[in-house]
Amino acid sequence: MLYDVVVIGAGPVGLMLAGELRLAGADVLVVERRRDVDPATKTTSINAATIRALKQRGLARGLADHERRNMALAHMFFAEQGMPIPDTDRPLIAGHFAGIGVPGSLVDFGDPDFCNTAPGANYMMITQQQLEELLAAWTAELDVPIRRGTELVDFEQQGDSVDVRLDTGSVRTRWLVGCDGGRSTVRKLARFDFLGMDPEILGRQALVSMSRANGLRPGWNYTDSGVYGYGPVPGRLVTVEFGHVRNDRNKPLTTAELEASIRRVSGTAVVIDGIESATRFTDRTRQATTYRKGRVLLAGDAAHVHSPFGGQGLNLGIGDAVNLGWKLALVADGSAPVELLDTYTTERHPAGAWVLHWSRAQVALMRPDPRTAELRRVMAEFLSGREGATLLAKKLSGLLHTYDMPGDAQSAGGPAPEITLNDGTQLSDHCHDGGGLLVGRRIGPEILGICEPWAGRAHAVETLTTDNGSLPELFLMRPDGYVAWSSVDGSTEGLEENLRRWLGRPVERSRIGA
Repeated sequence: MLYDVVVIGAGPVGLMLAGELRLAGADVLVVERRRDVDPATKTTSINAATIRALKQRGLARGLADHERRNMALAHMFFAEQGMPIPDTDRPLIAGHFAGIGVPGSLVDFGDPDFCNTAPGANYMMITQQQLEELLAAWTAELDVPIRRGTELVDFEQQGDSVDVRLDTGSVRTRWLVGCDGGRSTVRKLARFDFLGMDPEILGRQALVSMSRANGLRPGWNYTDSGVYGYGPVPGRLVTVEFGHVRNDRNKPLTTAELEASIRRVSGTAVVIDGIESATRFTDRTRQATTYRKGRVLLAGDAAHVHSPFGGQGLNLGIGDAVNLGWKLALVADGSAPVELLDTYTTERHPAGAWVLHWSRAQVALMRPDPRTAELRRVMAEFLSGREGATLLAKKLSGLLHTYDMPGDAQSAGGPAPEITLNDGTQLSDHCHDGGGLLVGRRIGPEILGICEPWAGRAHAVETLTTDNGSLPELFLMRPDGYVAWSSVDGSTEGLEENLRRWLGRPVERSRIGA
């Protein structure tokens, strides 16, 4: 069988990409070397951009169920520490910069850059394992085949395909995508340039059981020996040490190693009885110079690696997946020229570069020397004000990642706002099929006629004429939720050109809604 796309890696990014490809009609195979979900303690939250992407695919209820359970654990931790349990619909914390936390109560969620995002939707306590399980169930519903316990051995690009050799046999595909993490086999075999900086820290993160934790302070804490974090759920520990960067990934993180690290950094006689899950990390920051070489592409950590501070890595990878999915599907079935894939690197590389910059700045601010400590005090003062807190929340939300769209139309290049339609539904309710949307106050025969050749890839919906006063009269939303074109006065000039640009060649003999 000739697949349209083979995705290497069934983590959250690989699963999200596979689902996007399948919604767009691609024959996709996912290959994963692990047999089960990776239990290592990693991401514990997702940002507004990821929440929007998942909501647009109908996964909001699953997110809410997981967060309720996680918030119950957080409240348990607050109670154990004698801390008050907040009673608010705003996020408990809007994020942190180098461990300097910002309460959600300080953030101005009325800022226009939040694009009508509700206060509680800027941040959700969702672990990487929970997200992976949610996406695995979604891709199963879409009948995406996943070969677990299977490793990539090698591949060879042909003129119009890629021969992929697995340890269980060979497959052939039109396109190959590496979503296989920071040590990506795909990236190495394809010889992508992967440039950046070597690490200066070694971090450890774990969920543990402790019989003695007296003296540990909740939250992020700076000491003369490094930084440690405690909470926001029972047993969660993070340590950061400078100058100890030897990281043997093949060596398990033991109770003795973790206990020694938390004792060195905190100065307390912590006793760790057992480890539920644990991982090491560094602040190595590297990025592929391009995300495509021929018929091979990269997404997620395979394309960019950095420290986990601020929780940007998983969110960045989900953004890669939703940007790439529909584009690759259109190119794979011949509906769009290969040049459409050039926009993947053009749009997503700057987003990755910003996260690497953000990561390096945080590590620099964590250094345990007196001058850096003074700089942290200055930064903490800035973030304690409404303006600084709001700026941090906007940066971490992912909503400021915009794309340079052709033309100068209002709103183009930014994420489409969540708005109410005439039938009382929300815009995201009409995005579950992964297609584009043409949104207008009035959708007449002329507009329907223009859209008709792209039926099956986009449909039109009307928004309330008495609401959303700042919106353009008409706008085109790409499958990834970004505005590709807009018209302030309702003119359709440029609409057909942008439908063709982003949704491929017209489909013959089709009707809207067919």
